Amino acid sequence: MGPPSPTGRLTMSAQRFPQNGVRELKPFDVTSVRVLLLENINQTAVQMLETAGYQVEHHAKALSETELIEKIKDAHVIGIRSKTKLTKNILQHANKLLVIGCFCIGTNQVDLDFAAQRGIPVFNSPFSNSRSVAEMVISNIIALARQLGDRNREMHRNLWFKVSSKCFEIRGKTLGIVGYGHIGSQLSVLAEAMGMHVIFYDVLQPMPLGMSKPVGSLEDLLRQADFVTLHVPETPETKNMIGAHELQLMQPGSYLINASRGTVVDIPALAQSLRAGHLGGCAIDVYPKEPFSNGKGFESELVDCPNTILSPHIGGSTEEAQSMIGVEVARSLTSFLNAGSTLKAVNFPEVNLRAIPATKALSVRLVNAHQNVPGVLLKINNILSPFNVDKQVCDSKGDVSYFMADIALRGEADIQTIHRAIGQIDENIITRVLY
Repeated sequence: MGPPSPTGRLTMSAQRFPQNGVRELKPFDVTSVRVLLLENINQTAVQMLETAGYQVEHHAKALSETELIEKIKDAHVIGIRSKTKLTKNILQHANKLLVIGCFCIGTNQVDLDFAAQRGIPVFNSPFSNSRSVAEMVISNIIALARQLGDRNREMHRNLWFKVSSKCFEIRGKTLGIVGYGHIGSQLSVLAEAMGMHVIFYDVLQPMPLGMSKPVGSLEDLLRQADFVTLHVPETPETKNMIGAHELQLMQPGSYLINASRGTVVDIPALAQSLRAGHLGGCAIDVYPKEPFSNGKGFESELVDCPNTILSPHIGGSTEEAQSMIGVEVARSLTSFLNAGSTLKAVNFPEVNLRAIPATKALSVRLVNAHQNVPGVLLKINNILSPFNVDKQVCDSKGDVSYFMADIALRGEADIQTIHRAIGQIDENIITRVLY
């Protein structure tokens, strides 16, 4: 299913920022929506956004803070990956910005709370690279079991060591998956197809796939698994969830794989366990601190540890995954801009309405973000009371509420009346009228 039709025209927006007072933006149609894409976002996204009628400026790399502040002043939409940091300092210069797209899994590079306070939803793609990550983990399992990393490094140094000691088939071994979400469950299916026994631990109670079995605690999983792979989000609860104590619980000669978040594993403790010979090896794709750009600059205690595979955060870096991410985030952006939908927003109430029928020529869609305090809906509904409201919905998240309504009008002049009145509500953050 493609993005909403770009034939409708986005009308005026009224924004109230505490430091700026009310900022009125002139009416504009979709062809004047300016999209700034950074960090070589996949061409599928570029094409979708251009097809929607927007003006797209595409950069292959991230911008410096000074360049970004200058560029973001005129952008209605910005799309980034993981290197660009959208801090409060940068976002407070973005007085035209309507929406942010993170073409990746994480959103910790964006000040989500400040964006929400300004009525700017943030969308990401948490699941589009699931298959790519799962496949790489399978390759890591096999490579670790056969010590391929060490043999490869030796061969590049003109050394020939044909050994079978401590090299194993993965068939019949136990894979322990920590976090049985989209990636963990896909990995479960692939591992079973290769003859592995799968156990998993998750704070929720997901339905097991195939013959996989849940265990009661992380400790139970660590004690049973030959291979432990981590697929959890970055939260205060998951920080250093695998430390010296947890590593000691793992079976002697077992393996650890982390392709989730760099803060999940205590890296110095892991390096010590590897060098002491307790673990048989590890594969790490994410790190607590990662270089800002390609080239020199990577440092880690894991360098030169035995049977250790280090990769530069490429678990989801496949052509297929980047294309799917481009499609998913671009669709969310166009759905928000053209139809007001905030489904899948990470920092905003998730609200949606079915499309306005094409036969309703004088119907418009009002979308409004306002401070989540008592009495605002009463003010909005008092303004709308002279009109026929076909449907409306409102939801809140934290300090922000988001309201959508489809309204049948008597004439074009009613658009100005409604927009001006709601835009002047003291608690208004941003008001848009779509038709």
